[in-house]
Amino acid sequence: MTFQISTRGDALRHTAGRVAVAVSLTVVMTAATMLLQLGTDLDASVRVGAVIFSTICAAVVISALLAGGLSFRSALLMRDLTLARSELARISRTDQLTGLLNRRGFDESAALTLRSAFAANLPAVVFMCDVDHFKSINDRFGHAFGDKVLVEIADVLRGFAGKKGVLVGRHGGEEFAALMIGITREQAAQYAENIRHACAAREISIDDDSTRVTISIGFTVAREELDLSTIMRVADRALYIAKHAGRNQVARADAASLVAA
Repeated sequence: MTFQISTRGDALRHTAGRVAVAVSLTVVMTAATMLLQLGTDLDASVRVGAVIFSTICAAVVISALLAGGLSFRSALLMRDLTLARSELARISRTDQLTGLLNRRGFDESAALTLRSAFAANLPAVVFMCDVDHFKSINDRFGHAFGDKVLVEIADVLRGFAGKKGVLVGRHGGEEFAALMIGITREQAAQYAENIRHACAAREISIDDDSTRVTISIGFTVAREELDLSTIMRVADRALYIAKHAGRNQVARADAASLVAA
């Protein structure tokens, strides 16, 4: 059974137990080594050199075994701690419902990707996607169905990302964000349309409830070095334009115009 250490007393008891084991092993192994080297006759005369040699052998063997065992156990604990930290970091950057990056994970990864893109003089395209009439869907079918909608839309975006090498994340609520590097404005518009059509074509069902949903997409192309928050604001403005135009639309906003303003 795994010993759980949660208090100072637990730590002290655990340490005391390890010390007791080490002392017991030392006594047993020293006695065994001395008996093997010097024999079982306690009244026999032995040379001092033999005693010294036996003592050194016992010390070397005991220290090697104890140090090796403790080092191996420490290495295992460090490995488990590293894996736990990695898993916690992954969880903290992942949206639990959709499995995509959450806002924090997307922003961190996107900021690094943007720096690399601008250093290589490549354009960056940010897409903002929003599920149309999501509140009405929740009100009509319930929140479980709304969650299903988000999962299905995320699945479309994940498939697109896998084919095109796109960074995708759930940016909050019913909004999703995506980042592509090295594509033209025309390519970005076509990709956005492909995503929009793929989402509209997917029928979403739970039990007897079934419907199709649409999304609106806004995007911007950044060709000069801008921070992520600025580019996201421009993409969000494009999304507002698409919503205002009647939803189920793709719209573009110019990053340069916002910076100039």
